[in-house]
Amino acid sequence: MNAVRAIEDPQERARAISELLKAQAEEEPGLRDERRRIVLDLRAQVPPVSFRKIAAQLDVSVGTVQDIVRGHSGPWGSRPKAVDGE
Repeated sequence: MNAVRAIEDPQERARAISELLKAQAEEEPGLRDERRRIVLDLRAQVPPVSFRKIAAQLDVSVGTVQDIVRGHSGPWGSRPKAVDGE
C-alpha cells in the first residue's frame, strides 16, 4: 500500500491502485475462508479459546468473531434475512 502511494506519476499510481484492488477482490474469498478456518481451529481446541480471547488475538470485535464462526463474515448485504420469531 505504501509503495503504491509513493508512486509519483498520478496515472501510474491509478493503474497500480486498480491492479491492487483487482487482486484484492480476487483473493478476498480465499482470505475470508482461511481466517474462518483459523478461528474454527481455535474454537476446536480443548478447552475452546473464548470469543473474547480470539477477538483480542486477531484485533477484531467479539461480534466479528461470532459472525466468522457463524459463517457471516461477508458484507452486510450478503447476510441472510432474519426469520420471524428468531
